Amino acid sequence: MNGAAHGVDHAGLRRVVVIVAVLNLVYFGVEFGVALRIGSVSLLADSVDFLEDAAVNALILIALAWGARRRARVGMLLAGILLVPALAMGVALWHKFVAPTPPEPVSLGITGLGALLVNLACALLLARYHKHAGSLTTAAFLSARNDVLANIAIVGAGVATALHPSIWPDIVVGLGIAAMNLDAAKEVWEAARGEHDAAGGCPPQ
Repeated sequence: MNGAAHGVDHAGLRRVVVIVAVLNLVYFGVEFGVALRIGSVSLLADSVDFLEDAAVNALILIALAWGARRRARVGMLLAGILLVPALAMGVALWHKFVAPTPPEPVSLGITGLGALLVNLACALLLARYHKHAGSLTTAAFLSARNDVLANIAIVGAGVATALHPSIWPDIVVGLGIAAMNLDAAKEVWEAARGEHDAAGGCPPQ
């Protein structure tokens, strides 16, 4: 069944997904490098999130040509991918307690601001399509939306660390990012599961 029958601009959606995937992959490299250099838990969690977003959008691009049942299965896989930043966060958090050094606040704030601009652009691009292709685009939109909120918090952590040097603003924001990803994973899983059940009575696609 083609997208035109549902009023979905699949060509436009594909273009948006490619742009979003590339933006996320590029900024993953930037943020991951800065996170390692300054020892930031929140930037590390957010950089892994950028990599996850690139993977999510790549999977969307592949799955757009598939039927509802296969799309739902990919959606359930994406729910698992959304848990990756939370796992990475746990490792980073352990290392932060072992070596409790506050991250460099200016680099933290500037990198967080750059991430905010990238994620805001991605969220705006995906907003038009977030109800299309079911749980796939829901996953991408929810992730970009959550990332905007996370990046505002990272900038705030940079300001707080500059005023009162401490590891805690960075740790608290990192935990918040992990919690948002857990919530997004739950939402995507529920949406994908519902689509899979709904497609169960339909012929295989």
